Amino acid sequence: MLKNPEKTKNEVVQWIRDYFAENGPTCSAVVGVSGGKDSSVTAALCAEALGADRVVGVLMPNGVQPDIEDSRELVAAIGIPFVELNIEEAFQGMKHMLEGSGKLAEITGRNELSNDTRINLPPRLRMATLYAVGQMLPNGARVANTCNLSEDYVGYSTKYGDAAGDFSPLAHLCVEEVLQIGEVLGLPEKLVKKTPSDGLSGVGDEEKLGFTYAVLDRYIRTGEIDDEETKAKIDRLHRINLHKLRLMPAFEPEEL
Repeated sequence: MLKNPEKTKNEVVQWIRDYFAENGPTCSAVVGVSGGKDSSVTAALCAEALGADRVVGVLMPNGVQPDIEDSRELVAAIGIPFVELNIEEAFQGMKHMLEGSGKLAEITGRNELSNDTRINLPPRLRMATLYAVGQMLPNGARVANTCNLSEDYVGYSTKYGDAAGDFSPLAHLCVEEVLQIGEVLGLPEKLVKKTPSDGLSGVGDEEKLGFTYAVLDRYIRTGEIDDEETKAKIDRLHRINLHKLRLMPAFEPEEL
């Protein structure tokens, strides 16, 4: 837990200002708004750092999104311009292309999307959408990564999907700390304390992971954990997902 959430909030705001001063003094921040705590806090931090007129929220349902009103409430609450772009047609187009390839079916032994493909394709389409929106803005843009430390630690993100971006305000903050920042920002409680879910699998984060964020956050910050089986699960997830956090390895020849 943060000892002084107000101080940390101010530090993040200044960090965002410094990043844009160096990497795009006139650029806007583009934030994918899902209506959950991470995108809500990220958008609000950017609005405070840059001014609401320099933050563009992008709502990206895939067909019908039952909680889309939460996203609309968030952009209204912080007063940022936004656009709602439904990715369903793009998703269905990709699905049709992949499932319609006889050669791919021959190679993979399947003629329909795998479960992992079905879950991870929408986040990758959303990230492509955010960059497309950014490149259409007259003064350019930088795309916000909204992942937090807890999710990153166990790989609860999609590589080149929500794990991508140009700058990451929450990457070193655990879930409970993000919640504290959200409270300091005065965001609607229903958004900040919304049950965490990836919005893809139909299962809540903690149910899917098999442990709570409170347990994970404590382990990350203190190394303390009560259940050895849970510790082993967290350690394994961290180990096998480190590739999502590291720069792409590149071969360097000894001589040229």
